[in-house]
Amino acid sequence: MAGNGYAFYLDKCLLPVPPSKLEVKINNGNKSMKLINEGEINILKKAELTDIEFTCGIPQVEYPFAVYKEGFKRAEYFLDYFEALKNSRKPFQFIVCRSLPDGGKLFHTNMKVTLEDYRIAEEAKNGFDVEVKVKLKQWRDYGTKTVNITMTGSRPQGAVEPQRDTASSPAPAQASMYTVVKGDCLWNIAKKFYGNGSRYTVIYDANREVIGGNPNRIYPGQVLTIPAM
Repeated sequence: MAGNGYAFYLDKCLLPVPPSKLEVKINNGNKSMKLINEGEINILKKAELTDIEFTCGIPQVEYPFAVYKEGFKRAEYFLDYFEALKNSRKPFQFIVCRSLPDGGKLFHTNMKVTLEDYRIAEEAKNGFDVEVKVKLKQWRDYGTKTVNITMTGSRPQGAVEPQRDTASSPAPAQASMYTVVKGDCLWNIAKKFYGNGSRYTVIYDANREVIGGNPNRIYPGQVLTIPAM
């Protein structure tokens, strides 16, 4: 990628010499698993954070092919800039502008990133110039969510009403919700709502995803749908 057709920015800093190679890795977020009698399957998920790597040359002397926005600056200026980015503990924009020799525009890269690490290398073949190997990682903004609960009396609004003795009461006219308490079983819950414990299968069929494969195993705190009969 060498040449003036590329401009690399780390935040507001233009690298004087474009890196000769840029690697952008879009990490896989998919998850594979094996099913009985079905073999391996792949569960598709959103891509994970992107990794970016490149090595840039930082001149100690002014070269005709190097570009500076505000006049020539020695390597120390850029090394201090890298250090400030790392110590700021803040994300910044990574921008690559690409153009053809005739001025035609190519696609650009503009991504919010963090500076993960960088290594400074000095080699005799480079004279007084230094090389900096840079690793960036894509940044996604995030934050906490606030849930407001409106209290009615001593219970959150929408809480399950106290269960009535329904042995002699008619079954619910419409589906309702019930929270399992210690000592419950589907038979007793069916008897409470329908007056007939043998109708526990109706409740189980409506809550298979919550209960699982064994209707005899329910736990306090589970919220069950009680279908209307």
